[in-house]
Amino acid sequence: MSNAGGYEPVGSGEPANIFNSEFELSHFRTPDNSNTIEDPQHGAENTEVMREGQEDINETADVEYGIANNYDNNNQFVNDVIHENNKKSTMKWAFMNMANSILGAGVIGQPVAVRNCGIVGAIIAYLVLFILVDWTLRLIVINLTLAGKKTYQDTVAFSMGRYGRIVVLAANGLFAFGGCIGFCVIIGDTLPHVLRAFIRQNSVFLTRRSIITIVTIFISYPLSLQRNIAALSKASFLALISMVIIVFTVIIRGPEIHAKRNPLTLEDILLTPKIFRGISIISFALVCHHNTSFIYFSIKNRSLQKFNRLTHISTSISVLFCVIMGISGFAAFGQNTKGNVLNNFSAEDKAVNFARLCFGFNMLTTFPLEIFVLRDVMTSFIMGNQPNGDLNVLSRKNHFIVTTVLVFGTMSISLLTCNLGAIFELIGATTASMMAYILPPWVNLLLTRDKTFKQKIPHFSCIAFGFGIMLISSIQTIFDTWKSGDQKHCEL
Repeated sequence: MSNAGGYEPVGSGEPANIFNSEFELSHFRTPDNSNTIEDPQHGAENTEVMREGQEDINETADVEYGIANNYDNNNQFVNDVIHENNKKSTMKWAFMNMANSILGAGVIGQPVAVRNCGIVGAIIAYLVLFILVDWTLRLIVINLTLAGKKTYQDTVAFSMGRYGRIVVLAANGLFAFGGCIGFCVIIGDTLPHVLRAFIRQNSVFLTRRSIITIVTIFISYPLSLQRNIAALSKASFLALISMVIIVFTVIIRGPEIHAKRNPLTLEDILLTPKIFRGISIISFALVCHHNTSFIYFSIKNRSLQKFNRLTHISTSISVLFCVIMGISGFAAFGQNTKGNVLNNFSAEDKAVNFARLCFGFNMLTTFPLEIFVLRDVMTSFIMGNQPNGDLNVLSRKNHFIVTTVLVFGTMSISLLTCNLGAIFELIGATTASMMAYILPPWVNLLLTRDKTFKQKIPHFSCIAFGFGIMLISSIQTIFDTWKSGDQKHCEL
């Protein structure tokens, strides 16, 4: 690959599988049914990581991989590529998956993030994290292309070796595992309120544990058995609509309930010493880096330019909703703000109960997205790396077994605990920082050898920021949790 724009990928010296190469439908000359690949017409940023000579590609396809010997005619190869591409998501539905992955359980905790940061500090934190998250998401796809890999973890393993692979798999797995447990807990905290508003009697089926078990078995579990993430895009659209309802419910109902709170202090308005804990909660909400490769490869006619546009739109809208949710919730309840801001409202409030229903539905559709990641991590641990660089693919039987174990394993833990606030802060401080702020720039530095020191400054700064959040926020969270003790999170 030619050295364009300062990027020179580190290659393994082995040819890539032609069927795992990235193709655009516009690269095929369909009028004469030729499989000749035209020179991609992408922007400067695409050229930076995707330029490949037409002659090299044709020679690889026709000679090394024997396409002419494997297919009766060239048209068959083109048709197979087109058929696979047509099963993928359009940009609209890819946006639904990405935005839903970002706006998951974390958005409901944004008022607490603002409480920990202070209003001015929170606004600064949102702006900084928006820039970092947007950049590192795009950096992951650049790294995928430079390394010629299909998953985030394979890219890290390619650059850092065995220990890098263990670190990224552990970070991805723990983040997704904690997220799945949290989603089940939230279902148990929200749906019983709604059902009890309609069913005025005590029933064993309306208890927190019963609700978690029932909705997981009959809704989350079947969705998690899907093998293609694009199949979840319609559910992600409905989940986003639900999240909009939740945010506007808090905005409208918060001031109306006249919450008894102390006046905001100067520290509440400006900046508090707990800002790093607030940044961890915001990070937990915004980080979807473990889903990036799945979303990227689910895009129809994918390209780096398309993914950049998708990332800009998704992160902008997500951060905007987090800011609105955080400031409006904190303004209403002040220091009385709970980890789940909906728990600050009365159980008899019909509008809030509808928001709780929407939030529970959002968790039902976000849960399978995290199971996709968790299953992929477990598959990588079980099967290791394929020698030819192909993706690890479980058989239908093993796919069913692994998914079943993961779904019911996370569900079982959620039945035993309610207080996950401190755990979520720790996840945001550790695994989210590792996935979002440390590994993407670090891997990019390893894959691009001819950057100047000035070009490396953003990478070093992001890595230092990630380690700083990891250390300071973890210490603050552990100390405050030890000092304050458990809270009654299971009360309905």
